[in-house]
Amino acid sequence: MVMTETKIKQWGNSLGLIIPKEIVKLEDLNEGDTVKLEISKEKRIDAFGMFKGAPPFAKEDKGDSDF
Repeated sequence: MVMTETKIKQWGNSLGLIIPKEIVKLEDLNEGDTVKLEISKEKRIDAFGMFKGAPPFAKEDKGDSDF
């Protein structure tokens, strides 16, 4: 069994997945073969939500600078 990530694409009114060429070769897949899929949707993280309640950033004083 091999795991890979792929994106869902739309073909007409249907959705489909593309199996990468490397997986096709590794598993010796051919048109008409039956395969089993385990589906799990990637969860997105709201990065801004992670910092709720955090103290504000403070500007550092770097002393003499050419900037």
